[in-house]
Amino acid sequence: MTRPESSAAAPLQHRTVLLHEAVALLLGPGDGVYLDGTFGRGGHTRALLARLGPHARVIALDRDPQAIAAGAALAREDARLQLVHAPFSSCGAVLETLGIAQVDGMLFDLGVSSPQLDEHARGFSFRGDAPLDMRMDPTRGITAAQFLAEASVDEITRVLRDYGDERAAFQIAKALVARRERGEPVGRTAELAAVVAQAVRSREPGQDPATRTFQALRIHVNAELDELEAALAQVMRRLAVGGRLVVISFHSLEDRIVKQFIAAHARAPALSRAQQRLPLREVPFRPGLKALARLRPGVEELRANPRARSAVLRAAERVDGAQA
Repeated sequence: MTRPESSAAAPLQHRTVLLHEAVALLLGPGDGVYLDGTFGRGGHTRALLARLGPHARVIALDRDPQAIAAGAALAREDARLQLVHAPFSSCGAVLETLGIAQVDGMLFDLGVSSPQLDEHARGFSFRGDAPLDMRMDPTRGITAAQFLAEASVDEITRVLRDYGDERAAFQIAKALVARRERGEPVGRTAELAAVVAQAVRSREPGQDPATRTFQALRIHVNAELDELEAALAQVMRRLAVGGRLVVISFHSLEDRIVKQFIAAHARAPALSRAQQRLPLREVPFRPGLKALARLRPGVEELRANPRARSAVLRAAERVDGAQA
């Protein structure tokens, strides 16, 4: 997908990030069953279907009902595709409901999509003025405005610091709560951007002062890191031996979770000094994943799609080792 905008530039056309690299790493020999956990606008799914034979099957999930609606025509045209309105954290439950024990590939393309950013009414962007929503699935959960209407200075500070790496997190949080206590709670994107602009005195060249705040609130409202951890926890049971896992992340926190997950299943854990003195280990470690690749967008892709600049793709293969 993509990362939040960083300037007041015009909206960009949606482009699927690392499209060909992701599909090439995901596909195995012959037809199979594949899971696209983040359908978005269907870029990866379409590329998968184009490469797969008539007996393949693709299960595509998305928590955004607009993404599912946008893909309805493709699902009608291609019987190999099944679209499901669900977060990718529920991929295991979806597969079980469909009677699918394991799949031959799993793809998670994280972050927010360009259509979500560029449709100002969704409340993801500081470029326009709209209700401060930010929910990827507007049918459930609290909005960013509701969070700011109830959270303490400490809670807002933690979110902005941990999810946005915002140096002025405390100052922004204090200003937001002060405004709320005056009877003027922030409820619109333009209002939030204005409060941040007053609280943040300096910023990196070319970056809007509100960039980190909007990113942090979006991650919090959608519980994006929790969703990722929940999805990865299902990989070892749902991915067939020889199957591939491909994850594209746009934030260092996401990438760290993916990196640590692959490493944890690819190599034996370090032994403590006490354990090293033991004569034998009771159960020898058998790796369940083999790391395949870590890729970044190339020069040409970055020139065509500046929003891809923070993308990191990690791929791994399920091997005949540790049990789920």
